[in-house]
Amino acid sequence: MQFTHAKYSHLVQLTCVKSFHLVQFTVQLFVYIVQNKYLCKQTRSYMGINLERILKDQREELFNTDYSLFITRREETEIDLDSHLAQIVIGVRRCGKSTICQKVLVESKVNFAYVNFDDEELATLRVEELNDVIQVLYRIYGSFTHLFMDEIQNVPQWHLFVNRLLRQGIHIILTGSNANLLSGELATHLTGRYNEIHLYPFSFSEYCAAKAIHTDAQTTKSTGLLLNALDTYLQQGGFPELLSTLRQDKYIASLLTAIITKDICHRYKVRYKKTLQQLANGILDRFCQEVSYSDLQDIYQLSSIHTSKNYVSYLENAYLVRLVPRYSFKSIERQTMRKVYCIDNAFVTNHDDTLQTENLGWRLENVIAIELFRRIKNETQQLYYLRQHKSYEVDFAIVERNKVKQLIQVTYDFNQPKVKLYNREIGGLLKGSAATGCTDLTLIMMSGEEGDIEINGLTIHKVLAIRWLIG
Repeated sequence: MQFTHAKYSHLVQLTCVKSFHLVQFTVQLFVYIVQNKYLCKQTRSYMGINLERILKDQREELFNTDYSLFITRREETEIDLDSHLAQIVIGVRRCGKSTICQKVLVESKVNFAYVNFDDEELATLRVEELNDVIQVLYRIYGSFTHLFMDEIQNVPQWHLFVNRLLRQGIHIILTGSNANLLSGELATHLTGRYNEIHLYPFSFSEYCAAKAIHTDAQTTKSTGLLLNALDTYLQQGGFPELLSTLRQDKYIASLLTAIITKDICHRYKVRYKKTLQQLANGILDRFCQEVSYSDLQDIYQLSSIHTSKNYVSYLENAYLVRLVPRYSFKSIERQTMRKVYCIDNAFVTNHDDTLQTENLGWRLENVIAIELFRRIKNETQQLYYLRQHKSYEVDFAIVERNKVKQLIQVTYDFNQPKVKLYNREIGGLLKGSAATGCTDLTLIMMSGEEGDIEINGLTIHKVLAIRWLIG
């Protein structure tokens, strides 16, 4: 194709203009990059100043607390500050993990430093910035032998950093609000290098200690006050801050929201947050009952049973619920048949659309279940329930090395029980004993006459809930 001189001249001019704009753009881009790097350095320097202020504020709050006012909790003895293993306290949010670690560290008088990664001002902290954190901690605290890091799972790839500190000989104390902290990252990267301590909200005995209620009831008054405390505990639950909080419903609602959003949706990248919230409320409403994954799939229109199982596992990993499998020699039944228990009765009372708040028998069973989880420390022990279709059911079976060691039945009122109630509770224990060979049989009751029942060469121990929970 041939061009006239005029057309050719116009094409050259157009090309020159475009080239000029391209050069101009390139220069501007270069200037922007240089300026941006400078701003980033300035920002990082600014963040460094902020980091020092944040950690100083955390230190001030830490040492302005009088830990002698806090009750002693049984898990304190499990924290070994002399060990070279990472000490990891894990449990539901606001159950007292930070307090118990701080209390042990302060009372031991070791040189320690502290950082709380659940601080909103540290929300964007990256793993490569953890060295900056350590540097600022040394500046604030001086030399330290122990490092306490609260809610460490909020920092991506934190386990690499912790592993390096352990190799350097620093004693590490960690807390976390998600069981995946242990089953995932720690099991992979800290194999054999950590001591796992599970913490729950206040037990009934701890609740009584916090409220200065005598548990060695000897008089009519002291027994009545102890029963009143248990009545309140069945409704209110054992979250420590509830003892001084007037609006318990708002506190629990905000706590539940934090668990759903921070410990579940953010961590597992859940897309349908509203559906998960609805499922969580539905699960809490089904406490002390069997969970059917297929029913949950239908009710909440989930894409598959796999999604249903995942959502329930997220709730369990965040310590919102505990699942108890059915005792069976068939692995498929152990995996698919589960009873759900709420981590604390406060969630039973205050979650959205609650329908079961008045069922005192289930409330007592839920409290007994969580107390059993507290007491089962041996890794060889597991908690199950027994159910043989409509024939019988036993609430709890403590199993050790595939052998049933104890069967426990829970009932609310066993004063002059009717035949149906007697057959359900006592008959269930007898049939459970025949099926498993277990002879250690216990009936825990809110009210009734304590003592032993002798039937067919078997002894069933009847014990009041207030005594069993304290004991």
